[in-house]
Amino acid sequence: MMRFSACIDMLFVPESDDPAQRIRLAKAAGFAAVEFWLWSNKDLDAIEDALGETGLALAGIVAEPFAELTRTSDHQRFLDGLAQSRDVALRLGARMLIAQAGPELPGVSRASQHDALVQAMARSADVLAGSGLRLGLEPLNTRIDHKGYYLSSTREAFDIVDAVDRPEIGLTYDLYHSMVMDESPQHVAAGHLERIVHVHLADHPGRHQPGTGHLDLATPLHWLLANGYDGFIGLEYRPTATTAASFEQTKTRLR
Repeated sequence: MMRFSACIDMLFVPESDDPAQRIRLAKAAGFAAVEFWLWSNKDLDAIEDALGETGLALAGIVAEPFAELTRTSDHQRFLDGLAQSRDVALRLGARMLIAQAGPELPGVSRASQHDALVQAMARSADVLAGSGLRLGLEPLNTRIDHKGYYLSSTREAFDIVDAVDRPEIGLTYDLYHSMVMDESPQHVAAGHLERIVHVHLADHPGRHQPGTGHLDLATPLHWLLANGYDGFIGLEYRPTATTAASFEQTKTRLR
């Protein structure tokens, strides 16, 4: 069963400049959940009221601050913010947090940066222990959207998560980023589905809704669901029309 989450930092943006109102629009459009990036730039009281009013789940939020987790000297700043993000997530009923690795550091070996990410995730697990929350480390594409980002390989991301081997730490798996990097989801995720805490998708080129580009998103998505992924499917794309119309196109394309 596909349960869709609307990223309200990309969806319903032309329709309203109020994130809380976007939650209400997501409910009206038939979404099962919403998610967003930063919590520090939002009226959390209004968000909490809108979630309570609509009954929508909050699939997840970004763990602030964005940090250079490839650099051990930046870990404590991230961990201090993660504790705050944890408390916000618990207040709003979010199920997971999203972490980004940070940039590839010049003059530092990839092995050292890989080890730094393992350390950061292990320490993050301690911050989240007992909370019921999971942190999803997110690989991103370096060809179009995130040049200079360290973690473009899903296989390496799974290696990091496997090395930590804590229930609090998993992967945010974005089919768009993965397929832009010419990865085959059925190959890179095979044997690791229990590590995936959240899924994102968009089409390519343009990062619009499914059906606007050339990616076959339906096949890997159905494979993920058939092989045990039971979380939300986050729609993180730029609609080419109204969000409601793009959502109908998405459901038709992925059915």
